[in-house]
Amino acid sequence: MTTVDPRRGIPRTDVVLADPRVASAEERLGRAMVKAAVVAAQARARAGELAPGAVVDAVLAVLPGTATMLRPVVNATGVLLHTNLGRAPLSDAARAALDVAAGTCDVELDLVTGGRGPRGTGAIAALLAAVPGAGGAHVVNNGAAAMSLVATALAGTGNRREIVIARGELVEIGDGFRLPDLLTATGARLREIGTTNRVGRDDYAAAVGPDTAFVLKVHPSNFVVSGFTRSVEVGGLRGLGVPVVADIGSGLLAPHPLLPDEPDAATTLSRGADLVTASGDKLLGGPQAGIMLGDAALVQRLRRHPLARALRVDKLTLAALEATLRGPVPPTRSGLDADQAALRRRAGRLAGALVAAGVDAVAVDSDSTVGGGGAPGVVLPSAAVALPERYAALLRAGDPAVLGRLDHGRCLLDLRAVAPGDDDTVQNCVLRCT
Repeated sequence: MTTVDPRRGIPRTDVVLADPRVASAEERLGRAMVKAAVVAAQARARAGELAPGAVVDAVLAVLPGTATMLRPVVNATGVLLHTNLGRAPLSDAARAALDVAAGTCDVELDLVTGGRGPRGTGAIAALLAAVPGAGGAHVVNNGAAAMSLVATALAGTGNRREIVIARGELVEIGDGFRLPDLLTATGARLREIGTTNRVGRDDYAAAVGPDTAFVLKVHPSNFVVSGFTRSVEVGGLRGLGVPVVADIGSGLLAPHPLLPDEPDAATTLSRGADLVTASGDKLLGGPQAGIMLGDAALVQRLRRHPLARALRVDKLTLAALEATLRGPVPPTRSGLDADQAALRRRAGRLAGALVAAGVDAVAVDSDSTVGGGGAPGVVLPSAAVALPERYAALLRAGDPAVLGRLDHGRCLLDLRAVAPGDDDTVQNCVLRCT
């Protein structure tokens, strides 16, 4: 008796690609990615790991939703600005603006005259409206780029002038990045003053001289020095005869009651800083960007420096930044302002629904933080759903992934950084892991 080899039933590549579901995926993901998935599924069928009739389903099972390796993650860590998750999530208004900017748009076109127009007009106007005390504004691609441009334009390259800075403010941030390395890489020279824990105005005054380009005041945003300490606020640096540049870090544009020790751009400028630098993807709640606000002539000097071209942001960043500033309250601000009582109610409802479905869940109080190198030591009272520890890995493998944190043998899903509209998503993700 002749036995028919079941492998003869494996569908040809063109047949699989012609399946309407696979063809739809090809339109979304491109032919190369889809064809690779088809070839892999056929190989599994030839090896006997897969029935020939299951090839199409196997192809669809491995294809991603989009043509990127990035996966959506629900941030249930309790860290409002999680650097590994891209820091600030964009608002709906900013996402809608990205759709506009993703196509051809008038980023450098004057539609009235038909000629070339100024770049980033909308974003700059929005920044100046948010910080009326600033005479000018400029945007580059991140906070480090902003500081690099300032140092290069005012003190670096052929100038080889000095930047006066307190030793206690020569900070290191994530991934081993050190501020003094960045500053000296521009060709500027550092004039370090004071000690690690103490510096006074007299130290600044004694250091300022003919070679001084500017005094740099850096907010130590990811650590706290306490005890026998002394520092000089921006207001105390007035009258030294050189510009005062303040790196506030987190991008807070105006004071916030929960963060009394976090410097903001408006207050820093009003107290005497000539220029403020900050990040756009932290407490401002927008896209990654380096923001410079301050004296109009100083900002114009930075904008016209050759390095500014290399650090220029694209149309997507400009659109998202403007929409963040002009639009509704962004998710970061909503999370920061969330009331613990409301978070407790949400945690109670979510835990109750999970218990009813047979999940070992309980609502608990939790402590959350700002994160993103901002507001060190500030604790934000929050609420969470506690699950058995095994859920942590299972939730990370889901779609979307849910990232919680481990605490004393439990997996905590802190709700401060979770939008209320995502509670059902979290619930469904947990149930799929059960």
